[in-house]
Amino acid sequence: MNLILEEICKKNEKVFKVFFDKHYEELVRYANGYLFDKESSEDIVQEIFIYIWENASLLKINTSLNGYIHAMVRNRCLNFLKSIKLSDSFELLDFNINIITEHVFDSTTEEEKKIVYRQILKIVDGLPEKMQQIVKLKFLHNYKYKEIAEELGISINTVKTQLRRAKSRITELVTMLLILLEIK
Repeated sequence: MNLILEEICKKNEKVFKVFFDKHYEELVRYANGYLFDKESSEDIVQEIFIYIWENASLLKINTSLNGYIHAMVRNRCLNFLKSIKLSDSFELLDFNINIITEHVFDSTTEEEKKIVYRQILKIVDGLPEKMQQIVKLKFLHNYKYKEIAEELGISINTVKTQLRRAKSRITELVTMLLILLEIK
């Protein structure tokens, strides 16, 4: 058994604190790569550390402790994503297909697609307000660039720039998610 885990089994709080301090921030960043939600990422990582503290004697680790806790974070994040029910009130699922090339989805399961769709909804909701408005007008209401510019009182070039930035940001975050899910 791992020396750190042995000490945690003995309820050695100092060892546990060092273990926690060493891994907490990195595991939150790792979880956030799946969830794109820092609070939920922190909650999941904290739950994992509590679980380890309370159940250290029951853990069967065949790999390294570091690999084990990363696998725990990944699995809890995926379970969390499956459990949440995000509404698609803006019908963004259609928008998603326009953003992500179809070949990416050829090798994914329906469950993985749902996870990606949920994340895209969260990503769009996390865009700056003006960018969100432009994205929704373009892809949900099928406005033309000129119509968006008139509606929001901005130039057509601003519309194009904001859409390009939004697409780049969404594509980047979704690509990271796909890599994390080992879909690609």
